[in-house]
Amino acid sequence: MKRLLCSLLAASSLFTMTACGGPSPSTSLPDPAHSAGSGSGSASEEPTPPLVDEKKTQIDALLTQMTIEEKVGQLFFARVPETDAAADVANYHLGGYILFGRDTKDKTANDLIQTINSYQEAASIPLLIGVDEEGGSVVRVSSNPHLRARKFSSPQQLYAAGGMDAIIQDTHEKDVLLKALGFNVNLAPVADVSTNSGDFIYDRSFGQDAVSTAEYVRAVVGQMRKDGMGSVLKHFPGYGNNVDTHTGIAIDKRPLETFENSDFLPFTAGLQGGATLSAVLVSHNIVNCMDPNLPASLSPAVHETLRNLMAETGFENTVVMTDDLVMDAVKAYAENGSAAVMALQAGNDLLIATDYRAQIPQVLAAAADGTLDEPTINLLCTQVLQWKQALGLI
Repeated sequence: MKRLLCSLLAASSLFTMTACGGPSPSTSLPDPAHSAGSGSGSASEEPTPPLVDEKKTQIDALLTQMTIEEKVGQLFFARVPETDAAADVANYHLGGYILFGRDTKDKTANDLIQTINSYQEAASIPLLIGVDEEGGSVVRVSSNPHLRARKFSSPQQLYAAGGMDAIIQDTHEKDVLLKALGFNVNLAPVADVSTNSGDFIYDRSFGQDAVSTAEYVRAVVGQMRKDGMGSVLKHFPGYGNNVDTHTGIAIDKRPLETFENSDFLPFTAGLQGGATLSAVLVSHNIVNCMDPNLPASLSPAVHETLRNLMAETGFENTVVMTDDLVMDAVKAYAENGSAAVMALQAGNDLLIATDYRAQIPQVLAAAADGTLDEPTINLLCTQVLQWKQALGLI
């Protein structure tokens, strides 16, 4: 399998470097201030994409060589476990890893680069390597002074200090640092509209109205696209003033018109600005006007709304992912604990899961008994592989 992938994935410098016996990645970090320049990027720096038909042929050829275990594994964007992380990449055929503060704490740049490289070396298909580096209160990398002298500022702080130019410059500096460390996805920006400082999500948001938030999101994902960094628009359909779903259930009682006239605007802007390098993360809120019975992440109705929105923007093949399925707001709704199966049935392509060791066997069992048929799994896996292809990993 790996020999086949070396030829199929020769376009991926990361895969060639780690899985096909090439040189080890550099352990020196570029100087963001020097690299960033104006922060606007350059079109000449972007690689010329192959023809669409060639891309499709490449993915089709890869998919036909994959086992059902490998296809299912690709649907999991797992939280890095405390033990056996590299072994699990191979054993579960994982699609990617998300690193949290625990995984970066006290590490030097060289430590982190080598750790991430060990994950990639264990993978037969290059991994998505993600992190939440939003700025402000959510900084998994820059919270470590060994990796950056100071934490990245929040969007609100940046905008107050230097307007949209400061936002773009900061985005570029994040991308330079994260890519040097081995990350290819930043789970940002927060596309939620919040203007009330009392809202749970306010400090992580842009803190302005929908139109201004849409402008902010478009600028951020546009710069990330220029830098070749994957972006994740979160938390669809818009968090509003709801409570923290890490610790309980949030019920959103706002009318559909509020979402259509406000909350959806930043997501539409992000889809257009980020193009094929963006994904959308769905929250665990229960949104009464769309589905009063299920969290958004498990709701077919919410995903139908999202897919329709994506079709309107021309990016209907954008990857859709859940928030972490281990969060309290989901547990009560998962039949027999099988949140992953429900999430795939609802319309997600990619699952963030801390408990992937329990969830993957349940998805495989659902594939075996026909609850999830193989054509559906093929379609979902194709979506993930295409995102990896757009990011230059395949």
